[in-house]
Amino acid sequence: MKGVLLAGGNGTRLLPLTKYMNKHLLPVGRHPMIAYGIHKLRQAGIEDIMLITGSKSVGLYAEYLENGRDFGVNLTYRVQEQAGGIAEALELAQGYIRPGEKFVVLLGDNLFQDELKPFIQKYMGQPPGTAMVLLSPTDRPHRYGVPVFAEDGSGKLLFIEEKPINPRSRQAVTGIYMYDDAVFDIISRIHPSERGELEITDVNNLYAADGRLMYDILQQWWCDAGTFESLQEAAAHMKDVLP
Repeated sequence: MKGVLLAGGNGTRLLPLTKYMNKHLLPVGRHPMIAYGIHKLRQAGIEDIMLITGSKSVGLYAEYLENGRDFGVNLTYRVQEQAGGIAEALELAQGYIRPGEKFVVLLGDNLFQDELKPFIQKYMGQPPGTAMVLLSPTDRPHRYGVPVFAEDGSGKLLFIEEKPINPRSRQAVTGIYMYDDAVFDIISRIHPSERGELEITDVNNLYAADGRLMYDILQQWWCDAGTFESLQEAAAHMKDVLP
């Protein structure tokens, strides 16, 4: 199984820090943020990882991570020339992912304590052509994509509502996704949103509409380290994770 680590974006909520440095290279505890995503994938037994970032930052990542050997992984780099959305960045992994191969996608600013391996094992048992998202309870659901569940008590995930004013659940869709190569066909079916990006929520909602979107729930701490507040929270939680 392979991993795809997305480390692009403009990081506007962390300006002026991100005027000079890619968000995912900002320090969290003793290490740059990106190190924790690599650690989580390696911990789950994933050694082949594609890192996708912008053209202005790829040299910084290559200087810090090199080929990944010192981190126990094999890194391949791809460049997203302009910030066109998570789904557009993910599309760059086409060809790296073999036909029929399942893989894990992490957004580099998602930091968490759960181990990925049990979720991966569950996903590996699902039929081809399905996808899985991981959820986490939150007291700020309006900031995230929020799952909407069937009202019949079945727990079926009907669709994901992006940053709703009146959230219909207290769960957030984290930046942890699992797909196989069928996702690239799904991406080809979506269109840019009003902000001109290919949205990963649109991808996941196509899976949901076909009844092929599964989910599981993180049991421990999770954070989207995209604001100064959450960056400080992440530093407190992650300071002793890596030596």
